[in-house]
Amino acid sequence: MSQLFTPIKLGPVILPNRIIIAPMCQYSAVDGKATEWHTIHLGQLAFSGSGLLIVEATAVEPEGRISPGDLGLWNDETEQALATTVQAVKKYSAMPLGIQLAHAGRKASMPAPWQPGPAVTPENGGWQPVAPSAIPFDKQSAQPKALTQERIASIIASFAHSAKRADKLGFDVIEIHAAHGYLLHEFLSPISNHREDEYGGSLENRMRLTLEVFSAIRKVLPANKAVGVRISASDWVENGWDLQQSLTLCHQLKALGCDYIHVSSGGLSAQQHIPLSPNYQVPFARQIKAEVGMPTIAVGLITEPEQAEAIIATGEADMVALARGILYNPHWPWHAAAALGAQVSVPKQYWRSQPHRVKGLFTDD
Repeated sequence: MSQLFTPIKLGPVILPNRIIIAPMCQYSAVDGKATEWHTIHLGQLAFSGSGLLIVEATAVEPEGRISPGDLGLWNDETEQALATTVQAVKKYSAMPLGIQLAHAGRKASMPAPWQPGPAVTPENGGWQPVAPSAIPFDKQSAQPKALTQERIASIIASFAHSAKRADKLGFDVIEIHAAHGYLLHEFLSPISNHREDEYGGSLENRMRLTLEVFSAIRKVLPANKAVGVRISASDWVENGWDLQQSLTLCHQLKALGCDYIHVSSGGLSAQQHIPLSPNYQVPFARQIKAEVGMPTIAVGLITEPEQAEAIIATGEADMVALARGILYNPHWPWHAAAALGAQVSVPKQYWRSQPHRVKGLFTDD
């Protein structure tokens, strides 16, 4: 029996299998509002048979967007636009839905990746990025403004307000983005956080904002919603954020009631040296799972069904996430189920596509 296609419980939420669609920015929103693109994009992924679909990094305030085209959830207009998409997806798919709430910090106000160039200036629709310290990410980025404690408090409140809107929209899972060099990760890493107040210096201080954001979100959500955190387990830079600090953070998050950890890495420094290869981040997930005892999602160059199955079957992680791979092949779980002798939930309209050599592949459970 395939372990990849067995159910798993994330706190109060039961997923039908362990294939997760990772959040993937589309840079296709208008003033933070979801468009028809999001409905089509998420709709096709909702027919994939995955266990959970997590909507892309969604900014909790306008200044928290990576680019002017980023999705947002900070007011009634952005909420209503996203509601249109969510309602359409839920009408035809029972797949659990998650949303990743984020703030880009010093990596904000940049152009979309297919329009490379320097930071977008305020005159061209950009804005002033903020960060724990006034240290830019790289030469293309704008000089960020160091956050005051008053602004930190307002950002924590923005995360909580966006979580309440996500709950109202019907999302089952809320994921907090504390990875890839964005604001919460910037506070965690000593490379980007040079503060001298209670949000900088010691590990306890650098973890403070992430823990406060988690607590604020958990407080405003009902018990039937799961809350997890995506982290970069390592900056891949000497004297930066690393696995041992990640383990300490995960223990603290577990004590606060965190339901899972989504384990990625990198994104904080242009000086990073990442040893890219299949499963290159899986050891991080394995150690966090073993030492913290919290459900973990492994992600990063997981492309083959047998590879994903082995990660789950050997206990290296509890779930696997796909991003670029499922963009390239939105029916990846169908093919994985066929290869592993499992079943996958697919709309009846697609059942006739089952290959003759495969029996009992599709179900509508």
